[in-house]
Amino acid sequence: MAAGPETVHRWAPSKPRSARLDKGRHTRGRLGFVLLNSEETADDDIRNIVPDDVGVFYTRVPLADPVTVANLAAVGDDLATASALLPPEMDAIAYVCTSGSIAFGEGPVAEALAEPQPQAKTTSLVSCVVEAMHVLGMKRIVVGTPYLDEVNHMEADFLVGHGFDVLDIQGLELMTGREMCYVTPEQIVEFAVEIDRPDADGIFMSCSALRTVEVVEEIEQRTGKPVVGSNHALIWRMMRLAGIEDRMEGFGRLYREH
Repeated sequence: MAAGPETVHRWAPSKPRSARLDKGRHTRGRLGFVLLNSEETADDDIRNIVPDDVGVFYTRVPLADPVTVANLAAVGDDLATASALLPPEMDAIAYVCTSGSIAFGEGPVAEALAEPQPQAKTTSLVSCVVEAMHVLGMKRIVVGTPYLDEVNHMEADFLVGHGFDVLDIQGLELMTGREMCYVTPEQIVEFAVEIDRPDADGIFMSCSALRTVEVVEEIEQRTGKPVVGSNHALIWRMMRLAGIEDRMEGFGRLYREH
């Protein structure tokens, strides 16, 4: 017979015990990533490269279409709130949007992410790209993007301001973040080879939505030059910020040599 509402259960109290706590599954570090709501590429890239004993945690911010400079800049107002939604005690946190990092500003991005998590090393995707290109000795570069030209020109000016000689920047002129996720890896290779020039010493394929990670090695083999992709640089730099210095094969010179 089912117990009626008047039934009172008298459960025995828990016995005194000492809980045994360790560092959990993530013994070598905890990395936080603030993604765009349209992002479908970076999640997989990050988890596929970062070692299993390093934790990866995601949160998201909205980006309105079309992907213009104004809409990219507006995302910055949501970064602190998004960072606060990550678990505490992150070792490093990054905003995963190349052009958005430029539109809002490297410094403001890092400050917004650190506001709720002051213990974390915070950065923007474009800051990771700059560091990766410096490490590879890239100076005279060509840049391929999926962006509209207004975004391309903003990015080129930023890179010139950071000491790079941008020989050319070409975009696919896609309007939405979702479309950018669906550019085929084969076209990314063709695009990179097409924009390469004899006087360039490196190639940068910009945008976290592009599936560049899986073809960096192929582009380097076909051009004989170092290649940096957005997520490619992001993951490398974030691991280094957390003190993880594994060298890896299959992702180009950056991971093999640095």
